[in-house]
Amino acid sequence: MAAACALALLGALVPLRDDPAPVSAGRPGQVARAQYAAVQDDSDTCSQPERSLDPYQGSTSGAAVARIREYGKLKVGVDQNSYLWGFRDPATGDLAGFDIDLVKAIAKDILGDENAVQYLTVPTADRIKDIKAGTVDMVVRTMTINCERIKDVAFSTAYFTAGQQILTSDNSSITGFDDSLKGRTVCTATGSTGEKKLQSDDHGAKVMLVANQLDCLVRLQLHLADAVFTDNALGAGQAAQDPTVHLVGKTVTDEPYGVAMKLTDTDLVRRVNKVLNAYRADGSWQASYHHWLEDDLPGIKPPTPLYK
Repeated sequence: MAAACALALLGALVPLRDDPAPVSAGRPGQVARAQYAAVQDDSDTCSQPERSLDPYQGSTSGAAVARIREYGKLKVGVDQNSYLWGFRDPATGDLAGFDIDLVKAIAKDILGDENAVQYLTVPTADRIKDIKAGTVDMVVRTMTINCERIKDVAFSTAYFTAGQQILTSDNSSITGFDDSLKGRTVCTATGSTGEKKLQSDDHGAKVMLVANQLDCLVRLQLHLADAVFTDNALGAGQAAQDPTVHLVGKTVTDEPYGVAMKLTDTDLVRRVNKVLNAYRADGSWQASYHHWLEDDLPGIKPPTPLYK
C-alpha cells in the first residue's frame, strides 16, 4: 500500500515550467564577480564555506533586487516531492513545507506579498545550472553549502543543518553507513552530496543514481534498492510518508542548507541574509520548524549566521 501511494504521488508530480517565460539574464559583470570573490573563501583552501555576505556591510537593494521588482515575482527553484520541505499539500494542491515558508518570507520582504512567487521545480542535478542561466533568482531546496558549490553560486547564511544518513526497511540487516552496505544497492540523487560521498567511500555498495530522492524511496519500497543515502532531514520526511522504513546509524556529514543565488547578485545575497536574521529573531523559524519538522527531527535550533 505504501509503495502504491508513493508511486501515485510520483506520477502526480509535474514540472511547473509552464509559468511565464523568465527574463533572460545578462552576462555576469567582472566587477560584481570580483566583489563577491573577495569576500568568499577560496574553494581550494575552503574551511567555512557557510560564511556569507554581511547584510549590514553593503547594499541590499541593488540591481538584482530591482530586477525582481521589475518582473513582479520572485522566481524560485524548489522541490515538490520532499515531504515536510517542499511538497504538494494534497488537501489544497498548494506547495507547502519548511523551505516554502522561507520562500514566502523572502517574497514578502522584497515584493510585499508572500504569494508573489513563480515556483519552478528543479531536479537536484540542475540547481546550479538554473541559477547560472538566470532561469531562477534563487534555489530554496535543501541545498547544502559546500566548498565545491561556492565556485559556481553564492549562498546565504545557513538556515538549517542536516547530515547524510542511511534510510532502509524495518526488516533490513543494514546498520548504517558502514560495511553492512557491502554488496547492497544504495540509492541516492544525482548531483547530491550523497553521491559525492559515495564516490569516495561506498563501503562496497552498488550505487544507484536517480533524479530525485523520492525516486529512491519508491525503489526501496519496490525492493529495487536496499537502502537510501540522503540527508537525515529528507530521510525523516520519507520515513513519515512510509512507516515501514527508518533511518539507521549515525549521520556521517555536516550539511548546512543555504539559499543559493548567482555569484554576481551580491545585493540579493545580503537581502536574503537580512531576511534570515529577522526570520530567526522573530520566532518565524521556530514556528515553521515546530509545524513541519520537530516531531521527526527534535532538538534542533537555527544555525548561527557566519559572515566573511
